Amino acid sequence: MSQASTVALPKTGIPGLIENWRSDLLSGFLVFLIALPLCLGIAMASGFPPMAGIISAIIGGVVVSRINGSYMTINGPAAGLIVVIVDAVQSLGQGDAMAGYRYTLAAIVVASVLQVLLGVFKAGKLSAFFPSSVVHGMLAAIGIIIMAKQIHTLLGVKPEAKTLLGTIAEIPHSIVEMNPEVSLIGLCGLALLILWSVIKQPALKMIPAPLLVVMLGLALGQFFDLDHIHQYLFLPDAEILPHHEFTVGPAFLVAVPENFMSGFYFPDFSKITDHEFWISVVTIWLVGSLESLLSASAVDKLDPYKRNSNLNRDLAAVGVGNLVSGMIGGLPMIAEIVRSSANINNGAKTGWANFFHGLFLLIFVALFPRLIHEIPLTSLAALLVFTGFRLASPKEFAKTLTVGLDNFAVFVITIIGVIATDLLVGVAIGIVVELLIHVSRGLKPGNIFSMAYHVNQTNADTYHIAVSGAAVFSNFISLKSLLADFPEKQNVFFDLTDVDLIDHTVMEFIHHYTEEYNHAGGRCQILGLDDHHSYSDHHLAARRKLSV
Repeated sequence: MSQASTVALPKTGIPGLIENWRSDLLSGFLVFLIALPLCLGIAMASGFPPMAGIISAIIGGVVVSRINGSYMTINGPAAGLIVVIVDAVQSLGQGDAMAGYRYTLAAIVVASVLQVLLGVFKAGKLSAFFPSSVVHGMLAAIGIIIMAKQIHTLLGVKPEAKTLLGTIAEIPHSIVEMNPEVSLIGLCGLALLILWSVIKQPALKMIPAPLLVVMLGLALGQFFDLDHIHQYLFLPDAEILPHHEFTVGPAFLVAVPENFMSGFYFPDFSKITDHEFWISVVTIWLVGSLESLLSASAVDKLDPYKRNSNLNRDLAAVGVGNLVSGMIGGLPMIAEIVRSSANINNGAKTGWANFFHGLFLLIFVALFPRLIHEIPLTSLAALLVFTGFRLASPKEFAKTLTVGLDNFAVFVITIIGVIATDLLVGVAIGIVVELLIHVSRGLKPGNIFSMAYHVNQTNADTYHIAVSGAAVFSNFISLKSLLADFPEKQNVFFDLTDVDLIDHTVMEFIHHYTEEYNHAGGRCQILGLDDHHSYSDHHLAARRKLSV
């Protein structure tokens, strides 16, 4: 029997605070320790001032936690939006970093209004339109881009290249020219993250790895005296190496204002009629909304109480948070899955843990800005390189390949498209390739956006959902909407006997829906796939009906 069925659900609102404040306060504090370095690193990698990431997380905790539709999510800036924001800063600023920052704030504000409208008009289901392989390809591409850009910061070198491909090509040069003391701090932090990822000891795992990386960076930064500009010779007595003089100083530390109130900036809407401005708006809007919906859905699966978020309300709440954040100089936020997972593992019960994490951030930056300034940039770069690697790890490539060669092809093409062009174009290329594969397998043009299904209630508690024709990512939004409001604890049968073609995205959704429905006390089965050819041995692979 599931925990959800034997344990009373935690209360919400003020009664939930009274009931669970101890566990939520502790979890909020531990998540704050993880969030602080990540918020700083994400902000700087995005071309924003470091304080922008803190502002976003404070609003995500203190404001969004009180109006959202989820229970366990932590809202704040995320690595997945780095590429979108830094592109907006560069394209809108045209070389002027501060102007690009303020123009991008304006784009965030406009995108936030659209995000709120998505939630208000219950358009959260539109996330279904993006095939799984394209979403995973987009995230892997973001991971590669983050690594390519942050490796230079980790090594203490500023790349001269202005393009992404040039930045990637310049990595060997940065390795040769790396600043040894600065690199040592970053590489030690990276080694610590790798070590912590393989440690199995529960007591040690309770200590947040990002906190340890920052503490190690603070210690080594003091040892190498990064507070003061000075030169040093690397291996001055080595005869086989030429003497090489390096400079270190405060430029390698996080730059934050002494006064918290001076960290606020306001948007500049003067480019609102420009084409580039609206490209940035649409990109921030779509990528931010998609990531937030996907993350909130993933966090629901981790919730020990198996509560389901109201995704439309959550999307609108995140939009409100982004609106406030953009108006005062902060990054856009999403429901962040890594911090949310830590929140659950730390024993949080309600959304008050998110509130407390934001409150602790506010108190810390207001009282201890000097301590933030002592954090080496290379330590934050180590966190981001590790985050990027997790998004684009070889395991992700292998997992995608096991689902099917078609799935892997779309995944890789999306990655190449994003890296070679930009995020929106790359995702569009992946979607087009996926559709072309389906058309080559017999998908009729009339079925691209239209799914045929029939619901038959055979008795008081039994439903048969018969699907026919094609069931692919682009046409199953109507079925997803139906199932979102389906009666609980019934007998449900998915009859796929007459489906000519079903893709991985729909197979994955139906399987996950079946597992969750059964877990919640209902009975759900999938029928009618015996006469279908599977494109791989994976149980979620695309299938096509054998010719009769």
